[in-house]
Amino acid sequence: MKQLSKAYIYALLSVVLWSTVATAFKIGLKTLSPLYLILTASAFSLITFFVVILFQGKVKELFTVSWVGLGKSALLGALNPFGYYLILFHAYSLLPAQVAQPLNMVWPITLALLSAPMLGQKITTRNIVAILVSFVGVMFISSQGSLSGIKNTDLTGVLLAVGSSVIWALFWILSVLDKRDEIFKLFWNFAFGLIYLLVVAFIFTDFQIPEMKALPAAIYIGLFELGITYILWMKAMHLSENNAKTGNLIFLSPFLSLIFIHFILGETIHFTTYIGLGFIISGIWFQQKTEALPLNL
Repeated sequence: MKQLSKAYIYALLSVVLWSTVATAFKIGLKTLSPLYLILTASAFSLITFFVVILFQGKVKELFTVSWVGLGKSALLGALNPFGYYLILFHAYSLLPAQVAQPLNMVWPITLALLSAPMLGQKITTRNIVAILVSFVGVMFISSQGSLSGIKNTDLTGVLLAVGSSVIWALFWILSVLDKRDEIFKLFWNFAFGLIYLLVVAFIFTDFQIPEMKALPAAIYIGLFELGITYILWMKAMHLSENNAKTGNLIFLSPFLSLIFIHFILGETIHFTTYIGLGFIISGIWFQQKTEALPLNL
């Protein structure tokens, strides 16, 4: 099989799996709080990364990490999974999945804004237009079918869903600047993230092991939002001859996600959700048309 074909297969598998996780988030949040959902999912994703490293025969190399590398992972782990998913899951607990999922898609816009001060890139007219177009999309999605629907949309949830994109974009930039092997970065980032989550759980809650009925959704999220899908996507980016073109497949995910949200969660998808999502995707596409920011998640 040609390398490019393999890249598209890995990318499409990633897109399909990521399309299911918004539904899994809502199912998991029925039995677990945002803190315990991400804590449990992170534990299983960490196990996944270790198993992959074990099969690669790189366990010895994993534990020869430098203090500098550990310091980087301590920071990155605070951003993702700790900060990002705590905020995102809280947004999902306050909003319908069809609202929270598209709002979280604005992260490439946030990425462009953060790249200006952190990577020395300029904020262009194209960036500003993209932001305005995406903002229109946010308003459509928040309306939930009508102008009066905005009143019924939880503002805190909207701010959290959009705000989580800031943390993700910051994590993305710092991760790109970190040139270590991706699978090692993921393992140590999640190791530190899990430590932070455990500390918070012990300090601020009566720590409890999740019930068995709560585990399937958390395991699914750990495997297919945080674990295996990351690896598949990295493999796609590695094999691709054009990361920008392959990366654009990620924009199929929110539309596919609405199918799962409708048929599994039973949410009636408002026509404004499609319109708003269209505006957000258009804004991102317009921005990346010349900048070609790679979507290497």
